[in-house]
Amino acid sequence: MESQAFSLLEPLQSFYCFVLFLLTISFFLFSILLLYIQRQKFWCNCEICSSYISSSWSNEFKNLCDWYTHLLQKSKNQTIQIHVLNNTITANPDNVEYILKTRFNNYPKGKPFSMILGDLLGKGIFNVDGDLWIFQRKIATLVLASISIRTYAFELVTNEIKYRLLPLLSSSLANNDTTSNNNSVVDLQGVFRRFSFDNICKFSFGLDPYYLESSLPISQFANAFDLASKLSAERAMAALPLAWKIKRLFNMGTEKRLKKAIEVVNDLAMEVIMQKRKLDLSTENSQDLLSRFMNCISDDNYLRDIVVSFILAGRDTMAAALTTFFFLLAHHPQVVLKIRQEFDQVMSLDQEVLASYNQIREMHYLHAAVNESLRLYPPVQFDSKFAQADDILADGTYVNKGTRVTYHPYAMGRMEKIWGQDFMEFKPERWLKNAMFCPQCQYKYPVFQAGARACLGKELALAEIKMVALSVLSKFDIEIVEPRGAPRFDNGLTAMLRDGLQVLIKERNE
Repeated sequence: MESQAFSLLEPLQSFYCFVLFLLTISFFLFSILLLYIQRQKFWCNCEICSSYISSSWSNEFKNLCDWYTHLLQKSKNQTIQIHVLNNTITANPDNVEYILKTRFNNYPKGKPFSMILGDLLGKGIFNVDGDLWIFQRKIATLVLASISIRTYAFELVTNEIKYRLLPLLSSSLANNDTTSNNNSVVDLQGVFRRFSFDNICKFSFGLDPYYLESSLPISQFANAFDLASKLSAERAMAALPLAWKIKRLFNMGTEKRLKKAIEVVNDLAMEVIMQKRKLDLSTENSQDLLSRFMNCISDDNYLRDIVVSFILAGRDTMAAALTTFFFLLAHHPQVVLKIRQEFDQVMSLDQEVLASYNQIREMHYLHAAVNESLRLYPPVQFDSKFAQADDILADGTYVNKGTRVTYHPYAMGRMEKIWGQDFMEFKPERWLKNAMFCPQCQYKYPVFQAGARACLGKELALAEIKMVALSVLSKFDIEIVEPRGAPRFDNGLTAMLRDGLQVLIKERNE
């Protein structure tokens, strides 16, 4: 019996020996790479080649994007190359135009990027190139450009503001003579994340998760989506892709958590799709994005990828944009005053608080303030492509095939060569001429990307930010609990504040 038991254990022991061997080899290779990085010290081939990226960057800079900004500001051509990361990073508008327009076909998202977000986004529009991207882009353009879908989106946002956002903030009011009251402190970023999640789910799925109800309910879908986004972003930030690939292979650590989170997202998304199939909704009687795409696509897995991609794009980016806008407004009361004055000029005295779409379009100073906020704090701080072939950028920088090429909107908003000596000032007036808004070149200001991949939801996003700003500022004063300097961001796909935005909500002081 003992010999039989031993023979049964032999295959199992062999398997564990094989796993141990793989882990040993992986650790050995990882150690070699770390030694190489330490010796290379991340040398950059720019005129400040004495600089290198080390683990101590946080001693001087709050955010990694500030470190890259520092390097790019010192570069004569606003471009640096980090060879050990095989990454060319630029804040040069000429290079951005070259990448996103002139040589668009040579700079796709690429397989490395698709692999990082593939488990979460699948074959969704933001994770594919070629024919798949063209097909989805064409459908999305037809959908988002229609007047009916814009009207539908505006109604959704209006109702979310009127019946949830404003009542929630009203219930959190602090006394005007109170400077610190923990019971009245609100994490405004958390509120905006709930607000944007409700909106994007209603717009994408036709599903209302009631996430901004006054009880602030727990949402399994939202929590799973948050975790999946965060862990996918950690893949993108990893200096050694092999590490997360090994963890995924053996279903361990963060990759195990990511897999479980994505399973929850998939189950709930597929449940919604099946319910839609049963109802057999058509374009005429349903306005949500899923119903529109179902008229063209029969594959449920493909539909899931498309809708999840739109949720990722429309949820955290909106929350990030709103949070940093109110962060800036809290530090610039003169800008708040001008927004309110413009609001009073456009709105009639007997009208309700919420402005109409046409009235919002008349508010040029507000539009300038929103764009100025996005210049300083873009929701997506950088975006990467991968060179298909050897190339030379507009500024003369040579790029090898397979190189990651990154343009950096966060750094571009901090370039004196682009915005002048006052580039760090929050100054909406830089967007105005004779009190009228004047747009900037999209390659100088690629906050909504540019060229063929320019954001289709730009106008809807800007309208939503302005609607929220007007509705809140017309009723409340927002006071940051602990005034601080530049914000500190989480490492992620979007620029979320690490500690949220803790504020006191007060009645507007006339």
